[in-house]
Amino acid sequence: MRVAATRPSSASDLQATVGEVLDRRLRPGHARPVAVGLSGGGDSLALLLAAEAWARRAGRELLVLTVDHRLRPASADWTVACAATAARLGLAFRTPAWDGPKPATGLPAAARAARHRLLAAAARQGGARVILLGHTADDVREAARMRETGSTTPSPREWSPSPVWPEGRGLFLLRPLLSLGRGEIRDWLSTRGETWIDDPANADLAYARPRARRDLAERPGVAPPADEVSAKDLALACRADAGGGLHLKRAALRDAAPGAAQRFVSAACLCAAGTDRPPAAARVQALVARLTGAGELAATLAGARIEADEHEVRFLREAGEAARGGLAPLRLTPGETGVWDGRFEITAEGSMEVRALAGLAKHLSKAEWAELRALPPRLRPTLPVITDAAGQVARAAAEPLALDRLLAACGAVNREPP
Repeated sequence: MRVAATRPSSASDLQATVGEVLDRRLRPGHARPVAVGLSGGGDSLALLLAAEAWARRAGRELLVLTVDHRLRPASADWTVACAATAARLGLAFRTPAWDGPKPATGLPAAARAARHRLLAAAARQGGARVILLGHTADDVREAARMRETGSTTPSPREWSPSPVWPEGRGLFLLRPLLSLGRGEIRDWLSTRGETWIDDPANADLAYARPRARRDLAERPGVAPPADEVSAKDLALACRADAGGGLHLKRAALRDAAPGAAQRFVSAACLCAAGTDRPPAAARVQALVARLTGAGELAATLAGARIEADEHEVRFLREAGEAARGGLAPLRLTPGETGVWDGRFEITAEGSMEVRALAGLAKHLSKAEWAELRALPPRLRPTLPVITDAAGQVARAAAEPLALDRLLAACGAVNREPP
């Protein structure tokens, strides 16, 4: 642990800044807890202290989550220190761990993905729908610098859906400290006599973020990137069919600014395909150019099939993905809830296997076939059916996830869900 020297605070309003963001994004008095990610570093510690003051005023419970990455010998001690902080504040505490072998290359990205998956799982188990994270204005500047040197690291946003899928479905990340820098946050902690952890990895120049931090110290004044162009209006104008396909009037896409159209199309492909890997930006740009032009078209991108006539654009699941290992079967036990193909949430009434309809259509009833006729022909083979222990085949009682995911990805959901 590190004890900071006491000096006058330059962020005396930190608690008010955090409180304003939480008032705007969260729901006072809600019975559901709010999760807070705590690493023990200065940023997350300040966030927790400010959030705890807000929670007492707003009548909310907090759930403290500390991920042990198992990367350093000291990580167990850091977890103990975080548990002690939560206990001091009288808050519930969970510590999911990243067990198993670690990759020899790409460790920061793998650790980040593991952290988000573990946070999402722990928050869901605890009943939370929002996870507070301690990113700062310096993180925004560092992400911009990393992109200048070839990284694809996105800028942290104040409010965004969880980046992991399907574990993060229905979960949102909230970053109340983005208007504050690390120095002023540590000033605030110092005046309170708080201590925090300094992770040596933050100074290891073998990794991109510490190099960006060094570059910014040597070349201050790099401005944060401008706010992303919102595709909210396009997402709100989109409709979903019962098979998880997404439909948008082509005129709406033609009327949109290029940045908004590209963000929407990227998200729509991702959501219609149920994948967690966004399509390449250059391919999205080329597809948008075709969609905002004239004439009918059919294309595939990132597991999605895109069809357009003069009036409508449709984003569907690509049936041919099965040949590449997609649309894999999912086994569920009685009462278990699972997500099939990243697109449908299904709760099992009995032991069952969820599979793609392709090759099994002849087993459906006449009534089920009548329902299918209302859906695009290319979409039908990608729909889920269930097979039970007796080998019976039936349409699955499934909840499509694509539209809700699209609305969250495009910024149409800007507050804690009810």
